[in-house]
Amino acid sequence: MFIHIGDEHVIRSSEVVSIIDYNLYHSSSIVEEMIFNQRKAGNVVEVPFEEPKAIVITTDQIYFSSLSVATLNKRSQLSHMLDGIEDIADETPDLN
Repeated sequence: MFIHIGDEHVIRSSEVVSIIDYNLYHSSSIVEEMIFNQRKAGNVVEVPFEEPKAIVITTDQIYFSSLSVATLNKRSQLSHMLDGIEDIADETPDLN
């Protein structure tokens, strides 16, 4: 499934590694260093018009999101739940 993370960005839920609060960006030297290195490699997608609230780390990119961690978490859980429903539907024999 997919997750809309704001600012016209939609990512595969299976590619999400972590969603962290933007406030950790300046309070953690490890996070700052990781993002600095990924920026140099061209793997960071910035928020163009708003202050970021969350950082979404995927297997290939880092996205700054204008949505909160709580909102992104709810969307991620919904996506996971829909995946489960889809899996159950695939396993259910056709009654026709």
